[in-house]
Amino acid sequence: MTILVVDDSRIMRGVLKNLFNDLDMGHCSYAEAENGEEAFKVIQSHPVDLVFLDWNMPKMLGIDFLKQIRSIPKFKTTPIIMVTSEIAKANVIEALKSGATDYIIKPIDEKIFKEKVFKALKKRS
Repeated sequence: MTILVVDDSRIMRGVLKNLFNDLDMGHCSYAEAENGEEAFKVIQSHPVDLVFLDWNMPKMLGIDFLKQIRSIPKFKTTPIIMVTSEIAKANVIEALKSGATDYIIKPIDEKIFKEKVFKALKKRS
């Protein structure tokens, strides 16, 4: 399984990888991007099974990446979980309407993380 972790914080990218590793789902490889522009390049050149996506990043916001990637047919079903501190109901609704598979608010609750990851991966199957 290949996971793309998109966050401008190197520390948060590490946290997300550690949380996912704790789910003990076998061998995973990771690709990382600091913003939506980088993520777009990565996802076009490497197949990914799941994307963790922050909202606020330089160069290209996560929501803009989400909208752009969902406009490409081969990425319509790739699970994309927004992991962000954006808690406004309007933002959650916008992300889900734009194609986010799910939405996790920082700081991350491990139980919620696990539930949402399994739910997202099940939808993909």
